[in-house]
Amino acid sequence: MSTLRRKLPSSSSLFVFEAAARCGSFTRAADELCVSQPAVSRMLSRLEEHLGVQLFERVRGGARLTESGSILYRRVQEGFSTIESAISEIEARATGIETVTLSVSTAFTTHWLMPRMSRFSQRFPTVDMRYQLMSGRIGGPLVDVDLGMRYLDVGSLKPTESLVIPEITLPVCNPQYLADVLQGKGKKRSPTLISMDNQEREWASAFETAGRTVNTLVFSDYAVVVQAALLGQGMALGWLNVISNSLCKGELVPAIDACRVTSRRCCLVVPANRPVRPIVENVRDWIIEEMRADMLEIDALYPHLRLGSILESHR
Repeated sequence: MSTLRRKLPSSSSLFVFEAAARCGSFTRAADELCVSQPAVSRMLSRLEEHLGVQLFERVRGGARLTESGSILYRRVQEGFSTIESAISEIEARATGIETVTLSVSTAFTTHWLMPRMSRFSQRFPTVDMRYQLMSGRIGGPLVDVDLGMRYLDVGSLKPTESLVIPEITLPVCNPQYLADVLQGKGKKRSPTLISMDNQEREWASAFETAGRTVNTLVFSDYAVVVQAALLGQGMALGWLNVISNSLCKGELVPAIDACRVTSRRCCLVVPANRPVRPIVENVRDWIIEEMRADMLEIDALYPHLRLGSILESHR
């Protein structure tokens, strides 16, 4: 730390640099820091002079980081994030409440997590759960969250990634729809396929037989797709990490006798640029335990799906 002090004109210069880099403007940084624009400019000029490199290029309407500036900004962000996380942990210890933020889909939250929140609260009475929700396909970097659910291509797990289950899909519907439409005598009603925008439809080929009309319902949010299937509006392609609770309860049933395992894995991922708190690890492990318990229950209900063998071969 004593070495760092000698490398900087002042510790406050890092806060000014971070604000200017993030805002892309000395003026906006000055407004955020409640100081004058010339004061920001002088502080950053002193920092550049002290380091002996140019950190910003002054451009029309703002300021742009140089290569050296980008290197410093990335490390300053990581350092500030670590410090902020430590302060939050200290504050949480003082109040007895710890906040955990999840980056997950609306479908997973609605159909898997919410039905078991009472169990979660019993297991983690001092956790304040927050959510960063995605309505469409989940993906992207983890920003300002503790834990995220992502589908990753097959390969060696990184230290920041924990396998939940393989990506397993299964066409599903509610029991009444199965009896009335798919197994009904004469099959007079045309089946309805429920899907998301731009979703592949290979799974639907089993129902698109010659001379048989197939209706469609399309939504942009997978939570609505699952809800429509639960309400008996048709069949949907179910991702097991979302619909496992409904399968265990009998609210949804397989529409066909085979599931599909893709080349991807459903994983829980922690950000690489911030320390993982013990409570985050505990929440992650709880989700994995609950999900795998669901898989075992589904395997017992529908042994012909061979979920036990699938999970064993994808450890």
